[in-house]
Amino acid sequence: MAPPQGQMRPGRQLAVLGLVFVVLYLLVFFSGGASGGWKDRLEPRLGLDLIGGTRLTLEATNSVDGKPPTAANLEEARQIIESRVNAYGVAEAEVVTEGNRNIVISLPGSNRDLTDVGSAAELRFRKVLKATDGSGATLAPAPSASATPAPSGSASPAPSGSAAPQATASPSAGGQGGMAPTASASAAPTPSASASAAAPSPSASAAPVPQGVEEQRKAVEQKVGAAAWSAATGLKAPADVTADPSLAEKLKPFGTLSPQEIAVLPVEMQYNVPTITCAQLDKRPPASIKDENQQAVACESGAKYLLDKAKVVGTDVKNASAQLDQTSSWVVSLNFTSKGQEKWTALTRESFTNEGQACDQTALGQDGKCRVAVVLDNEIVSSPEIQGVLTGDSQITGNFDSKTANQLASQLRYGALPVTFVPQEQQNVTATLGDSHLKAGLLAAGIGMLLVIIYSFFYYRLLGSVIFLSLVLSALLVFGALVVLGRSIGFTLTLAGIAGMIVSLGVAADSFVIYFERLKDEIREGRSPRSAVPRAWVRARRTIISANAITLMSAVVLYLVSVGAVKGFAFALGLATVLDLMVVFLFRHPIMTMFARTRAFLSPRVSGLGRALPARSAEQATARNPRVKEA
Repeated sequence: MAPPQGQMRPGRQLAVLGLVFVVLYLLVFFSGGASGGWKDRLEPRLGLDLIGGTRLTLEATNSVDGKPPTAANLEEARQIIESRVNAYGVAEAEVVTEGNRNIVISLPGSNRDLTDVGSAAELRFRKVLKATDGSGATLAPAPSASATPAPSGSASPAPSGSAAPQATASPSAGGQGGMAPTASASAAPTPSASASAAAPSPSASAAPVPQGVEEQRKAVEQKVGAAAWSAATGLKAPADVTADPSLAEKLKPFGTLSPQEIAVLPVEMQYNVPTITCAQLDKRPPASIKDENQQAVACESGAKYLLDKAKVVGTDVKNASAQLDQTSSWVVSLNFTSKGQEKWTALTRESFTNEGQACDQTALGQDGKCRVAVVLDNEIVSSPEIQGVLTGDSQITGNFDSKTANQLASQLRYGALPVTFVPQEQQNVTATLGDSHLKAGLLAAGIGMLLVIIYSFFYYRLLGSVIFLSLVLSALLVFGALVVLGRSIGFTLTLAGIAGMIVSLGVAADSFVIYFERLKDEIREGRSPRSAVPRAWVRARRTIISANAITLMSAVVLYLVSVGAVKGFAFALGLATVLDLMVVFLFRHPIMTMFARTRAFLSPRVSGLGRALPARSAEQATARNPRVKEA
């Protein structure tokens, strides 16, 4: 027989709850990232204080002169690094300053790859003025004219994946165009050809040299000797040592310099001396070519490029995001600021027209247009040929996957670091203290839960089973959510998070007391237990929702204004509160409706309704037998 209209159907709510459990644990066992045995798939992502992790110390310097950064710059760098490694806000990364130079990064999990965490992410767009061989092959017998091709624009030694900027618009008569990788460049120039090149040669005296750099240059000059230094200073173009073997012998000491020593040499010396190879240039300290107002030398796949001043820089990029293009390949889309767009359009215009013949024949692309190198820190990500004037946004495309594309976009989006870093040491740390705290905390939580359950059965009896089952279901929901969120958004469970969940149990216990005591009040007012259940639910529901809403709002505010472990506490408290509300509506009220239809519920000794039922029974007996009352 169908229930009367308006009567609750508890089976529907319980079915919905069962469906939630099925979907949640299907995600736990079979969603992306689930691997290993059944036990491995049930492991949540634990924090640094529970399982240990990886700790990296970065030493900060402002430039190659070795000066320490300011306190403001160091704090800004710490915040940017924390945003990079803790982008979702719940990964529980610890990023702290140490002294006036160091930043210490700690992440959960052993042997984590922190290579790119401290990269400066200084983005520069520089026009390629000249190109020559940087592999040292010119020290061997002279190759043919076509034996020294420049690399294609799509090649990239960058660890984050090769990339080539490409316009979103194709070339048209209206002046819009695109960038495409060049197939090859001209051969390495001869001295006479280079001497007549239109591209201006940089000069060591073009800008003031910091005192620290000047002192290091003098040390390098003493190391290589006066003859080698004089020969290198006199070069106006890449030296052809095959035509003058004695010159090769003079310049040989430069091949023994360290990357740190190479970084302090004048730009034209780095480019013109053939014994300075890309192997040395690629290992220069961070920020070696940071100055946007100076020309620079950098390498791409064994080719050494002389690069113009940076006409467009990272601060001209408004936003960067990882996207899938029409070919389902990952790209990094760049959205420029208004001024940045003007600079980008001007750079592509002068590159497309080779304004002032600034680009040497060795640097031109396949179609005879200048190339623009996309430089990230000291590395050339790509150097595509400009095929038109670009008036819109651009993309960095290449051999990206989801991880590397998002990593590069994150670096560009959060901004470049105001200081540069040199990794000092990386080590794995254990969680001995955290493990002992976890055991003590779980023991305390277990004892507390046991006492709550014992008291519930003693005081509420049959209703105590509702409390017990509700807490078990809430625990299972929270555990499944922890596993899924750990894989999807990187949520990391720490001691603070466990504390937040234990606090939420107190809110859950309060809701039980509110509901059951309201039920007793309804029975004392003369209603039958079956009719008292829905009325007590309606009146207690508002109080339960209000209490949980206040807890949830407190968790949200705490999450927004806090950092680190406190943010994890707030997230865990809010998550457990939401799931507890789900259990209240989908299990606790339906199961109480079902209990109200049983005989045991009408028994004071079994139901746990205490003195409410006997008091009502005495009143009914008095009403039925007025003579007893008169007596």
